[in-house]
Amino acid sequence: MELLHSLRDRLVQMETVLAALSLLLLLLLAVLQIVARNFFDTGIASADTLTRYLVLYVTFFGAAVAIDRDRHIKIDAISTLLSPQALRKLYRPLRAVAALVCVFLSNAAIRFWLDEVNYAAAHERWQIYVGFVIPLGFVLLTLQFVFAALLGPGDEQ
Repeated sequence: MELLHSLRDRLVQMETVLAALSLLLLLLLAVLQIVARNFFDTGIASADTLTRYLVLYVTFFGAAVAIDRDRHIKIDAISTLLSPQALRKLYRPLRAVAALVCVFLSNAAIRFWLDEVNYAAAHERWQIYVGFVIPLGFVLLTLQFVFAALLGPGDEQ
């Protein structure tokens, strides 16, 4: 179990750094684009597209960190009706179900990305590599839910 805790902690550190760097790059790119448009009547080519992808980077990496801290979005209306003891007993099964859902989403995202690789226009090839965040993000979400299901609730729950 110590190995799983260590792996999860390293994964969370990596996700935190990547989320922070993505947010920093997003802000920097957006400011540069604003300055270029307002002061120089020009713009950075494909900056708008890149900022949209950076929003996905921040979202996926941030969501993975949120799962580790049990701060993710929960869509279980019944949780308001259950006692804390019942919720604690359901912690692992619910995280396992969430991991299974993320496995299906990961599979779909990987297949979609592979289609993009095969059919993207030559001038849009760079977007394929930037867009890899979608399957990567779902895989990271899957890993975080698997870790949560295996390790159980932390002390902060």
